[in-house]
Amino acid sequence: MRRSGFLIAIAGLSLVFFAGQSESASTGSASPKVVNDGHGDYLYVPAGSFKMGDNFGDGLPRERPVHTVDIDAFYVGKFEITNGEWKAFRDDPGYDDATLWPGNRVMPKNQGQYWMQAQNHGGGTPGTENFPVLGVNWDGAVAYCNWISKKTGKKYRLPTEAEWEKAARGTDQRRYPWGNTIDHSYANYVGAQKFDTGMVVGTYDGKKHGDLETHDGSSPYGAADMAGNVMEWCSDWYSLNYYAVSPVKNPKGPATGAYKVLRGGTFFEEPFDLRTYARSAAWPSLQSHRMIGFRAVREP
Repeated sequence: MRRSGFLIAIAGLSLVFFAGQSESASTGSASPKVVNDGHGDYLYVPAGSFKMGDNFGDGLPRERPVHTVDIDAFYVGKFEITNGEWKAFRDDPGYDDATLWPGNRVMPKNQGQYWMQAQNHGGGTPGTENFPVLGVNWDGAVAYCNWISKKTGKKYRLPTEAEWEKAARGTDQRRYPWGNTIDHSYANYVGAQKFDTGMVVGTYDGKKHGDLETHDGSSPYGAADMAGNVMEWCSDWYSLNYYAVSPVKNPKGPATGAYKVLRGGTFFEEPFDLRTYARSAAWPSLQSHRMIGFRAVREP
């Protein structure tokens, strides 16, 4: 069942889904440069240009035209932010520092409805430290990045949509992070489990995990789960026609909007929505949907 282009209403809130080789040849086979400031591994994505958008012609108008963007170097989180990482923020006094939150609005801790749900591996249940945190809104994702920036003295933030796509597909315009074909040995998408929900980050590493024998589903730079598992927030406001007016150098999305960009597809969607160039979006304050998580980037 394709889940692109639909509207979900939850508790009176609306979530809108619009989802539906110069560099990579060497980067994919080399050990990526890694930094770790005590909050997980971040992988180097070198500066340079790539062609962004639907080069296969199998997508949607909002994913076109294909256009060249030139991105400065950055580090991308190897994994989606986990329950363990979110818990460290949640339990820290800094969580209540309103200056870390957009609009100085701190998200109450008891409003994360999946935190105590065992079937969704919520972070408040035992043994879930390495599962992706679910249901964090854009405001919370930004606050987390601001928190680790303050802790480390380095600049952490959400990726721009262009940075996210480059980190996911490299420079050779591949359909998925690992290549152009997909099955359940590469990514966590609908039907991968009896109950569709998040899996331990990095499960798709080319090894056997119980009955699941996986292929390496990493991106050309080594980032895991950039297709499936949880959908990931980007920093940009969403615009249907942004690609037609996008600047070449470090595009950051339109100045204003109603929705923030989401990328990567989820455990509850089909392969069409897991393409590296598929675009989705949601209201930034929405915190009641279990398919949404996030990944951070770090500036050099």
